[in-house]
Amino acid sequence: MESALQTVNIHEAKTNLSKLIAKAVNREPFIIAKAGKPMVKVIAIHAPKPKPVRSLGFMKGQLKIPQDFDTMCVKEIEEMFYGKP
Repeated sequence: MESALQTVNIHEAKTNLSKLIAKAVNREPFIIAKAGKPMVKVIAIHAPKPKPVRSLGFMKGQLKIPQDFDTMCVKEIEEMFYGKP
C-alpha cells in the first residue's frame, strides 16, 4: 500500500508545505523524495497506530483444561433449562 501514497519532491514539499500538512492531518500521509528516491514518510502524530497482530497460541502452556471439561456442570445447566427434577 506504500506505493499508493502521494510522493512529492523536496522543492514541491517546501512550496506546498501547508497544504501537504493539512492532508497528513486528514489521514493522507505522503512521501518526500530527493532526486526521485523516497526519503521520509510524513504522517500525522495523532493518527491511530495499527493494532498489533494477534497470534494463536500466545498463552500456550499457561492454561490447563480439565479432563471433564465437556461434561462439567451438566447437571446445573440442565436444571437451568428444565428445572429441578
